Amino acid sequence: MSHPRADGGTAPDAVVIPSRLEQEYLLRAIESGLRVASVRQLFLWSQGQLQALLPHQLLACLRFGPGGALQRLECLHGTVLDAHAAQALRDPHDGLLLRIARHCMGGGRLPALADFASPDGGGVLHAFSGELGVLGFDNVLVHGTGQTSEGGSVFVLFGLPTRPDGRHAYFLELLVPHLHLALARLPAPRTDGLGAPARSLSARETEIVGWLREGKSNEEMGRILGISALTVKNHLQRIYRTLGVTNRAHALARCMELRLLDNVQPWRLEPESAGRRGDQPCGSLAARRIAS
Repeated sequence: MSHPRADGGTAPDAVVIPSRLEQEYLLRAIESGLRVASVRQLFLWSQGQLQALLPHQLLACLRFGPGGALQRLECLHGTVLDAHAAQALRDPHDGLLLRIARHCMGGGRLPALADFASPDGGGVLHAFSGELGVLGFDNVLVHGTGQTSEGGSVFVLFGLPTRPDGRHAYFLELLVPHLHLALARLPAPRTDGLGAPARSLSARETEIVGWLREGKSNEEMGRILGISALTVKNHLQRIYRTLGVTNRAHALARCMELRLLDNVQPWRLEPESAGRRGDQPCGSLAARRIAS
């Protein structure tokens, strides 16, 4: 394969030999990707097996039609995005994700990577460094199918805990066909209101789901909100019934599917928890917490 150079372009083929653990993560990611057929399953996949191989804060999946028109955009993340950041990223007409995808796909710049924390680390993506910095991301990795007769897909990873390099690009390239097929299998987004919960989540329930998304335990949420862990558990049980799910992971995935948290403002993190997520070597803390 062609690996990114330090300037974000591509270099001649270089050999990448995955470790035994990386081979195991890759196989698990491919196997679990074969079963993805809904936005909920795509979210769980992104926060589980994909995180183990390629830890990241946010994964964007964009699908284009034969003429280059954007057909679908999914923005998957295990932490809360404030409304301004969500709009800046996902705007279907001039959003940052759309512009990055078209910049890379249209110019034959796949794969592309950037580490804005390093001098001259922006490469072909240097024009986006200011906007990404405002949103709190200092690196990005982009890959995709390129344009085909049936359209194409582009996948953008933000916030890798270690500087993205050719090894990361290699693993993402191996996963691109599986990500592309998973995105193609998703049902068309609902526009008729079907599948909505019987009632809206209350302000407190939405707040609890937001902290759940941050990877907080019942005890931690109780301390933050000034209520008991038992009260948090009771709120969660009501949330499960409302959403028609049975556990924390599926509740969060259902909220993502219904976009119930798109406009939720982030809450202040406890000082001792801020910034820890980037220190985790394999997957996010939130992903492991919601899976427990």
